[in-house]
Amino acid sequence: MTVGAFEERLERLLSSVANGAVSPSDATRELRDLPFADLGFAKVDHHRELRQGSCEIVFASGKTVEEVAAIVRQILSGNEGPVLVSRADGEQMDAVEAVATESGHPVLRRERSGAIAVARNLPAPAGEVLVVTGGTADLAVAEEAVLTATLIGAGAELIADVGVAGLHRVAAIRDRIWSADVVVAIAGMEGALASVVGGLARGLVIACPTSVGYGASFGGLAALLSMMSSCVPGVVCVDIDDGVGAGYAAALIARASAGAAG
Repeated sequence: MTVGAFEERLERLLSSVANGAVSPSDATRELRDLPFADLGFAKVDHHRELRQGSCEIVFASGKTVEEVAAIVRQILSGNEGPVLVSRADGEQMDAVEAVATESGHPVLRRERSGAIAVARNLPAPAGEVLVVTGGTADLAVAEEAVLTATLIGAGAELIADVGVAGLHRVAAIRDRIWSADVVVAIAGMEGALASVVGGLARGLVIACPTSVGYGASFGGLAALLSMMSSCVPGVVCVDIDDGVGAGYAAALIARASAGAAG
């Protein structure tokens, strides 16, 4: 659906509400499924916020600089909330920042992870997400998770380099692990951190394997299988290097735990 066609359909719907042919509740249901803007190379969803209560996320890898900029510009024109762009290179991040500046919006830029957000109308944080990493090498994925959780509307804290090679480091933060609504445990190598954290947490632990490691780690597969095979109840797992997925899920659960709407 083009922007013009969407506007025409929206006007018809609003007219139907005005003359009583359509109830407000029926109109709301239709609006949830209504609009996207067809740019040819992308169909930009303008109603993710209405349907899911969350920001739009653009995966930049595989897209040109011009495509990323056009998508972000279109999202900003049709939505009110923040926008996250993940897995962007330097040029793509510069382009996103330029588009945000044109519109007068601030950005949150994370060079290590290639994540950048147009930080407008951020939701008030509700619930606590704690992100922990096995090592400093996992920080790119952790930054992605923290930024995503923040944009979705949870309080997010990062504690780095508490891997199982030094269990005293995990023990030193056990109170923080216990108090968090959700813990995201990010680790490569053998991925044991998730099970250790799971044994200390009162809430859900979202395990996120990373591709950090040597040959037998198979690019994160060893950590993935270890985390999926955890004997600790309450440990669930996302894909390798999927900081966005981990942060998104953690924020939704944390907000629900805090009784926040949406």
